[in-house]
Amino acid sequence: MNAPSGQVLPRETCVLRYALERHAAARGGDTYAVFEDGSRWSFADTLAHVRTTAAGLQALGVRQGDRVLIMLPNGAFGLRAMFAANWLGAVMVPTNTAYRGALLEHVIADSRAKVAVVDAALLSRVIEGETAALKRIVVAGSDAPPPSPDGLELLGQGVLLEPGREPADPERPIEPWDTQSIIFTSGTTGRSKGVLSSYMHCYTAMNPATWTCTRADDRHLLHMPIFHIGGAFIAAMALCVGASVAVVERFRTEAFWPTVRRLEVTSVFLLGAMATFLLKAPADDDDREHPLRHVMIVPLGAAGPPFRERFGVDFYTLFNMTEISTPLMSGPNPAKPGMCGQPRDGVTLRLVDAHDVPVPDGTPGELVIRTAAPWTMTHGYDGRPEATAEAWRNGWFHTGDVFVRDADGDFFFVDRLKDAIRRRGENISSWEVEVEILSHPDVREAAVVAVPSEHTEDEVLAVLAPVAGRTIDPAAVIAHLEPRLARFMIPRYIRIVDDLPKTPTAKVEKHVLRAQGLDGPYWDREKPGGRS
Repeated sequence: MNAPSGQVLPRETCVLRYALERHAAARGGDTYAVFEDGSRWSFADTLAHVRTTAAGLQALGVRQGDRVLIMLPNGAFGLRAMFAANWLGAVMVPTNTAYRGALLEHVIADSRAKVAVVDAALLSRVIEGETAALKRIVVAGSDAPPPSPDGLELLGQGVLLEPGREPADPERPIEPWDTQSIIFTSGTTGRSKGVLSSYMHCYTAMNPATWTCTRADDRHLLHMPIFHIGGAFIAAMALCVGASVAVVERFRTEAFWPTVRRLEVTSVFLLGAMATFLLKAPADDDDREHPLRHVMIVPLGAAGPPFRERFGVDFYTLFNMTEISTPLMSGPNPAKPGMCGQPRDGVTLRLVDAHDVPVPDGTPGELVIRTAAPWTMTHGYDGRPEATAEAWRNGWFHTGDVFVRDADGDFFFVDRLKDAIRRRGENISSWEVEVEILSHPDVREAAVVAVPSEHTEDEVLAVLAPVAGRTIDPAAVIAHLEPRLARFMIPRYIRIVDDLPKTPTAKVEKHVLRAQGLDGPYWDREKPGGRS
């Protein structure tokens, strides 16, 4: 259910505390979570674990409205910590487990959290830098943490696991518009910003009325990290609608199908790169023997039809980002390559030029968004009023993504505004070039970026990683592209690497590739023999 006629949903529908109480009372023995080791939580178990952990956080001083920084891998303790913070009406701040140094210090300072829950393997990263307002750190995975440094109290995980304690109720009811989480953007183009998300926002982004391919009885694979909306939002949404989750530490190509079968997964969100990895893995006789009903592939690229053909699974696609709530969703098995879908109920979309003037169908423009119901998108960037005002200028949220709409009303992703390439008077979508490169059987990953030209505007560099056990011949890639792309779109330069630089949410860090430019070895198709 989404909010009718722009109304706010009832607390019992979208606020995690009240939804969990409702499901535990009505169907306490039903499964909410299954884990890699085969253990399970019913809704009643989940309620008990969350209340115990909430009492522990409360004993450490956490109150309604406080922030709790959480730096944990996917797993039972991660769910405990996130949900317990929300049980108290506090704000969970799930933090990227790859962060370190100045970037981690930035997130800790911006969070303004006084209490953190940190995995033992990550603790040194936190305490070796500036810890800002932090006063207490619970060390998950350890009952005997190291000695506390000056100004910090390090506590074993047992302080959150003591049975028999009951948390006091929050001072006031937790409302749908209250902040549930602050999730920091991946920072692929700049320093990470904390995205403020309400309970309404989280619920609306992924419930079955928005993700129309899903049902309330689905089991979602939780393989995206919990510091990403594909982890934190899916976990909370499933709990609120009464669905279940299968929790694994991370996506692994070789483990994907055995995990789907063993944990009885019915619904999976896949990044486009993940779908490509699965398609390029060796075929197996039992490729179609599984309980999976559908996958959502984002971005879709060319992976959909071969995925359906090989694995017998319906595919869908959508467009979403941390700040918004899935404004575009496709129907089953979309036939148009590269589409993202049509607007869902409750959102209004425009494609606009640099002056926010709407552009006609067939013309690229930045996607801007409004929603009918309040609180169904981000209510700002935490502590960044200028960034919030810039994103929400003229009363519309600006996504920074360029799309084209066709005459049927279908939206097609073109590129990030900052990733677009202009070469010899022509605009190039790096994404479109990457899709065609990835259709080459030897290429596992591809990223296309602009590099300076000795003439004017840009030249095109493709950075490629090979499929395991194969090698990439740059000349063969160019030959593969020539019948598929306009000549001005074909990369001049190709660099081969083992793996592309990525954030832990599997987004390619194109800013790293742009900064590297032509430093290091590369292949130049305009030189004899491709010599760099």
